[in-house]
Amino acid sequence: MNYNTSRPKMIIPEYGRHIQKLIDHATKLEDKKERNEMATAIIDVMGQLNPHLRDVEDFNHKLWDHLYIMSDFKLDVDSPYPVPTAEHFQSKPNKLDYPNQNIRFKHYGGGVEKLIDAAVEMEDGEEKDALLLSIGNLMKKHYVAWSNNSCDDKQIISDIKRISRGKIELPEDFELIDVKEISNRGNNNKAKGRKKGKRKSYKPKKKY
Repeated sequence: MNYNTSRPKMIIPEYGRHIQKLIDHATKLEDKKERNEMATAIIDVMGQLNPHLRDVEDFNHKLWDHLYIMSDFKLDVDSPYPVPTAEHFQSKPNKLDYPNQNIRFKHYGGGVEKLIDAAVEMEDGEEKDALLLSIGNLMKKHYVAWSNNSCDDKQIISDIKRISRGKIELPEDFELIDVKEISNRGNNNKAKGRKKGKRKSYKPKKKY
């Protein structure tokens, strides 16, 4: 039996070992475009694990910082923010030619395919199940945003099987996030935006 005490120490345990493994996998990818796609997908999953922090200022910036920290600053990707340490910029990587990559399911993005490829290589267990649940929820959100319509869990389960080329077969009763919850989150964000931008109208005081 493989105990946690015998495994490598996690840098930020709050994200779980499956996120650490994904970051380690992304660090080893040779093609920079693939690293960028997978890093973006990992950030999405990390955000799902901490939905209560979405209202925190610079939430995405913190996630990218955590991504670099968990990679031991070895991950070379195009971040929208400065990396946490200046030392990371001292060695410039060689430019890589971007290959023409055919994404079979463009509405999910190439990053999701990389996550599924990483899940295929993982051993069966709770960590893999947790990762597949996060991937499935992320795919469902992308699907709803793309189709602007409802999405059945069976559709996502089928697409995961197709993307993994039959290597991952989830049970039919595999339950993902509810579409209503996805819609409610979007509406709440819009409401917050309207509330934040609303100004009080000026009413002159009456003179008596």
